[in-house]
Amino acid sequence: MIDSVAVLGVAAIALGMVLTPGPNMLYLVSRSVTQGRAAGLVSLAGVALGFLCYLAAAALGISAVFSAVPQAYTALKLAGACYLGWLAWQALRPGGSAPFAPSRVLPRDSSARLFLMGLTTNLLNPKIAVMYLALIPQFVHPGAGPVWLQSLLLGSVQIVVALTVNALIVCVAGTVATFLSGRPVWLRAQKFVMGSVLGGLAIHLALDRARPAVV
Repeated sequence: MIDSVAVLGVAAIALGMVLTPGPNMLYLVSRSVTQGRAAGLVSLAGVALGFLCYLAAAALGISAVFSAVPQAYTALKLAGACYLGWLAWQALRPGGSAPFAPSRVLPRDSSARLFLMGLTTNLLNPKIAVMYLALIPQFVHPGAGPVWLQSLLLGSVQIVVALTVNALIVCVAGTVATFLSGRPVWLRAQKFVMGSVLGGLAIHLALDRARPAVV
């Protein structure tokens, strides 16, 4: 149905994006550091439901809309590139924030609220929208079988990678924050690496001329 190149391509992009700072990472880290791993995992469950919503939308053929209206597809990619570029600037600018930097104390929230905030954060995350509407469709080939099934399979690869990495981040967030709080050089290095990766993704997305698969 789908070849190994497509699977590895989606997995690599998913890994690169989940390791770069964005709304999901910032929210999960902040909750894990201030309220504990259990709160972080509940928040991650909400994030997971958000992924499933995007996956369902992709399987329903939303990418076909962008094939029919290429200007909308281009606008989405440029918006995504600008957003990633802004995140890169936030990390690289003097005084910019880093995901694992010591944060202010946040109020404790109930499990229901943590789950809902995780879901909302992911649904409003432009980086994930770009992933499903602009990047994954590039690995879909109509000749390889039903487009909706390929979208489901490739989206599932992204979800597995994202949830695995985010679960690890939740589990080590407190330890990493404590480690970095007393080591400003390491904190600056983390910000530089994250900002550079974000900037590279922004440039790649802005210059890429690929189009989504036509159903």
